Amino acid sequence: MLGYHKLDSEDIEILKSMFIKGNEIPLSNKVKDKAIELKQIRKMSLGDSIIAASALTQNVTLVTRNTNDFDNIKDLKLLNPYEKQP
Repeated sequence: MLGYHKLDSEDIEILKSMFIKGNEIPLSNKVKDKAIELKQIRKMSLGDSIIAASALTQNVTLVTRNTNDFDNIKDLKLLNPYEKQP
């Protein structure tokens, strides 16, 4: 995320503070296997497949503004923090 070319210095600081508060999910064999499975059934980038696989294997909600890349993945819970929630 920090490599995104349109970030300004304020965005970078916000993201860094979020990362400090968040949980790190290791790239385990379980995550790798799920990422491979996702790529086999759907055209997606390696990064997106690892992100989705991490959320799925940990049974957590994936928080992203870019829900379109993930919205057809079975059992993946998504939350766009920029959209109003019901």
